[in-house]
Amino acid sequence: MILLTSSSDFFQCTNKFFLSEQAAGIQLKEFARKNAANALSVTNMVMGMASILSSLNGHHHAACWLVLTGYLLDLADGAVARRLDACSALGEKLDDFADFTTFGIATSLLLRTTDLLGDIMCMCYVLSVFVRLCFLLKRLFCDCSAGIPFMYRGLPCVYSSAILASASLLSGGNMAVLQVIKVAMILFMITETFYPHDRVLESQAWKKVVYAGGVVMVFCSSFPPACVYYLLWSVSYVLFPTSLWNRKV
Repeated sequence: MILLTSSSDFFQCTNKFFLSEQAAGIQLKEFARKNAANALSVTNMVMGMASILSSLNGHHHAACWLVLTGYLLDLADGAVARRLDACSALGEKLDDFADFTTFGIATSLLLRTTDLLGDIMCMCYVLSVFVRLCFLLKRLFCDCSAGIPFMYRGLPCVYSSAILASASLLSGGNMAVLQVIKVAMILFMITETFYPHDRVLESQAWKKVVYAGGVVMVFCSSFPPACVYYLLWSVSYVLFPTSLWNRKV
């Protein structure tokens, strides 16, 4: 009788253990689902901080490629959040902080010079990113029955950063060229021009191929064609936003 009681207790303890393990596994999966996109945003922010440190230590090549890596992460985090149905207010804030760090401060340091005018232009670039993130990042609400997606107002800072980082690598850090591009990017970001919300990973197959090519190019960072790839990708969005990058409904 004692043996039977002991066996029953053993099986009850075993069942409780497996049930608790199963519950813990479910909670872990749910936590991973809710925070996968947030992890990408935080990684983007880390890339930005690493780029800042690289710029301050004179590692210009690494700083540029860290910004371009952040570019890929920024295009992915929103897609992951929507795919996993894990959009949240926290995620939006993390995305904004990451954007400001990588595409604002880190990018401006790529253009830093030793004179006062260069420093002022860097501050102007950071302020233009700040203005766009705070005031111009608005949705254009359209008639849903018309099938028209909402659009950005002002060039997304992720594309201006990609253009500047690629141009910096290709020009060898030629400040005369970069200052002209920087002024143009500032104007694009603060204008009222509308740009499509390019859900690259949720759109046509060729856009996904373009993104996959960008991932491959990260591993070819020592070759100039990799920089040309990012430059053409980001410039095409600026020049042909509707005809090429408007998401098909």
